[in-house]
Amino acid sequence: MAEHAIDEPVINSPYEVPARHFALNADGHPTGALNHGRRPSASFVAIAPERKGRRTKGSQTSLDFGLTERIQENRLINDIRKDVSYWRTTGRYEGVTPITRKLLEHWADVERDNRVLFCQREAAETAIFLTEVAGRRNYRHDWQARIEETNAEFNRGLPRIAMKMATGAGKTVVMAMLIAWQTLNKVQAPRDARFTNRFLIVTPGVTIRDRLKVLQPSDPDNYYRLRDLIPAGHESALDKAQIVITNWHAFQPKIKGEFAAVSKNTRKVLRPGDPEAVFKETQSEVVARVLRDFGSSKSEIVVINDEAHHCYQDKPVTSAELTADEAAEDADARVWFEGIDFVRKKIGVKKVFDLSATPYFLSGSGHSQGTLFGWTVSDFSLMDAIESGIVKVPRTPVDDNAAGSQVSYLHLWEHVKDGLPKRASTKVTLDEKPLPEVLEGALHSLYRSYERSYGHWQRELEPLGETPPVLIVVCPNTAVSKLVYDWIGGWEATRGEQVAVQEGRLELFRNYADDRLLARPRTILVDSKQLESGEALSADFKKVAAAEISGFKAQYRLDNPGADAEKITDEEILREVMNTVGKRGKLGADIRCVVSVAMLTEGWDANTVTHILGVRAFGSQLLCEQVVGRGLRRRSYVANDDGLFEAEYANVYGIPFSFIPSDRPSVDPKPPQPTLHVQALPGRESLEIQFPRVEGYRMELPDADLQFDTADVPEFPIGASEVPTWTESQGVVGIVEKDEMRDLSQIRRQQVVYKVAEHLMERYYQTGGDLRPWLFPQLRRIVARWLDECVVESDGRTAAALVELTELRARACEQIVNAIQTYGGQQRARTRAILRADDPVGTTAGVSFLTRKAAIETTKSQVSHCVLDGPAGGNTWEQILADLCELNSRVESFVKNDHLGFEIPYVHNGRSHLYIPDFLLRLRRAEGEDFDRFLIVEVSGGQKDRAQTEAKASTARNTWCPAVNNHGAFGVWGYVEVTEMVSAPEKLNQAISSVYADDPIIGDPDVLDYPEERRGA
Repeated sequence: MAEHAIDEPVINSPYEVPARHFALNADGHPTGALNHGRRPSASFVAIAPERKGRRTKGSQTSLDFGLTERIQENRLINDIRKDVSYWRTTGRYEGVTPITRKLLEHWADVERDNRVLFCQREAAETAIFLTEVAGRRNYRHDWQARIEETNAEFNRGLPRIAMKMATGAGKTVVMAMLIAWQTLNKVQAPRDARFTNRFLIVTPGVTIRDRLKVLQPSDPDNYYRLRDLIPAGHESALDKAQIVITNWHAFQPKIKGEFAAVSKNTRKVLRPGDPEAVFKETQSEVVARVLRDFGSSKSEIVVINDEAHHCYQDKPVTSAELTADEAAEDADARVWFEGIDFVRKKIGVKKVFDLSATPYFLSGSGHSQGTLFGWTVSDFSLMDAIESGIVKVPRTPVDDNAAGSQVSYLHLWEHVKDGLPKRASTKVTLDEKPLPEVLEGALHSLYRSYERSYGHWQRELEPLGETPPVLIVVCPNTAVSKLVYDWIGGWEATRGEQVAVQEGRLELFRNYADDRLLARPRTILVDSKQLESGEALSADFKKVAAAEISGFKAQYRLDNPGADAEKITDEEILREVMNTVGKRGKLGADIRCVVSVAMLTEGWDANTVTHILGVRAFGSQLLCEQVVGRGLRRRSYVANDDGLFEAEYANVYGIPFSFIPSDRPSVDPKPPQPTLHVQALPGRESLEIQFPRVEGYRMELPDADLQFDTADVPEFPIGASEVPTWTESQGVVGIVEKDEMRDLSQIRRQQVVYKVAEHLMERYYQTGGDLRPWLFPQLRRIVARWLDECVVESDGRTAAALVELTELRARACEQIVNAIQTYGGQQRARTRAILRADDPVGTTAGVSFLTRKAAIETTKSQVSHCVLDGPAGGNTWEQILADLCELNSRVESFVKNDHLGFEIPYVHNGRSHLYIPDFLLRLRRAEGEDFDRFLIVEVSGGQKDRAQTEAKASTARNTWCPAVNNHGAFGVWGYVEVTEMVSAPEKLNQAISSVYADDPIIGDPDVLDYPEERRGA
């Protein structure tokens, strides 16, 4: 199908079933051509393609779906959608209660002044259909049975269904519709077990919790009245609804009231060990507190989860697989899920309705990131929302004249990450606050676009009382956000006895005028995660936001004469400002720029955002959609003469995601490089390679005594280093400040011995509950001997530095433990592998991924291609090695280690790392052997850090290989590093021969079992 320009993204009425959609070609790219009917639900996210070097005028012609995204039809959603559509049109809502029919017809009334959006109707209709109709009359499909199977697998049987709706599509209205439907039916038929009038609404933070007050019928701005959701004559029935709105943090056990005044230290004295568990609420008490507004009734409730992708039952994952953020995310999800599950056990849960724009498993869940919740029953995607004009259209840069192959302001993080601070500065000076030049350029570029939006606002919207447009900047941490915030808005510092101000670089966002903080600052700094928890802000954040907090408190006094501003906490002030950005007459009405620490909170509903800048890493399109979603809410919901909403846009830099790109489209775009599907091929099962997933190592000591010999141990110098013992600081004038490291002369030798021995014990000789305390006296003697015979002190430094400096102590322990391993004699330690608990065995059989890298086809590999790293043409060394494997008669099969998950843990300079070698080879079995032999091959170029490369190779050969070989279940493994291609054939043949011969290539003999032990003889 030929591709055509997409000039107008809004092609459907927001109030009707989508009648058209942009056609996709075989690669999943919108062609510009229109198809009649509705787009089937599929899991994918669109990305605007780059067009470096093309500058002709016209419109976007195609989209790219990114290599990490797979297009997959959501069968359950599409099948249910067909039934619901038939029931809505042909069946005319048959099979429902009379009160339900009244609600459905009221919501669908085309004569209403305040019409309900179709996406909102469809979500509520699907929930109603599954509850009242599915499996009955003309609708024989028992969808509930399929959903129950999924819930049994993923949700411990909790009766969950999820409705997927794009950000800005009106999930709160859907919640109100569900509450009205359930409540009015319960009032009409109290004995009908399908309905209830008790609702628990759980949110990811206090912002959404507070905003959802509109779901309380008693609220003056409630949505039932504001959106005309209740048919005339039934309004009073809604007064019977009992609604508790909370954030998931409420499910965290708190210190019991009678112990709240008791200090933490006192509790430790009263109950040593784990005192917090004793003084905290039980699960039963947590539920009683959360649901206390329901009174003593024990009848079942309906739970509504907003932003429900944060609520899931986690799949066991080893901590080594998770980042700190993922582990925290996983812990939060567990609290949320466990809280609802205990509500179910305590009083009963009739149904859980999940609403989210992205109901996908997050990276810390243990499930594949981006996998759609299997209990999702309806979908109105971002593409649907854009085509119906319900949300703004995100536009990203697609072209520039910068050097390099990437569009700089699209892939911003790759250009600036190395130039940004990791920690916030503790000094406040008037020195220049330089930004990486690409980031500064992006800010200036986006600001110029903002100036145009601001000019339009001044001319057209300000006279109507509208608030100004808003730029949001999303940063990775406090250090970066503070730097950007000061650069944009300005900052102040003390010069002598005077306070001086450095003006911000962007005039419309400046917070200072005439050296004074504005009464209403234009730029704010927020930490959404802290504000959302409902807890106190950290001292560090309060320090960097002190001027902002002070300015808004002063404004609060002006807006509220007679009120005591000191009773308003800093958290309340900042939360009020953040939540009222773009709201007329509110504290945040005049905000023009929001700089955020990490992501802005979900539920942040400012509709004035016109520009977004992402200064952080974006590891998935799911994250891109979540961040961009913060700026997609429309300003205007007035249809034009054609019954359509006019397109509104948000310009987005630094986030590689878009539907419509920037204002420089091309009519003749460079076609995207085709993708290649690399996969395990059917019919090649005999070439499969299985490997152990090792997450650590332990030393097994069959005898009680450790032997230690320092004869070949090198000297360990302790002298001058890059870590100073004192530092002087001085300004232009004033007192010199001197900072000194704490006095180490008071540290006794025995303290050093104990500290190093303790590190040895914990790092190398203890695993899980195997504490082996009898080894500690031996380790203390070994450390003492090492101090006497190996440590060389100089430059006034002493061994006491081993107590103070963690990395130095780690290097010392590495040297000591290597000596123990090497000189164990007949009482030697033996290395054992610690395998992952949940998936100890990896395989080539599951490989499947898309790539645009250079690749060569294989014949002796289960995987279809060998993908070459390096520049566009591919790594020539890797190609040569692959060819050698294909030609070598002793290589049974091989695989490039790409998307395998094969990693070797190692330690370098006291820090843990993961090493991913290049190739795995399985050798032909030797005559008479009933086990396999393998060879790990690393192709090392000259550009790599030699010290770290040697640490990788040493660990692979002398620790990983013997640990796996000692296990016995994975055959015999060896390791070789190829450092030059001229001798590569000879090097590879020698290594293969050494693996067959059990030479040291398979590991340090001193930590290996004997061959007969290894083979089970």
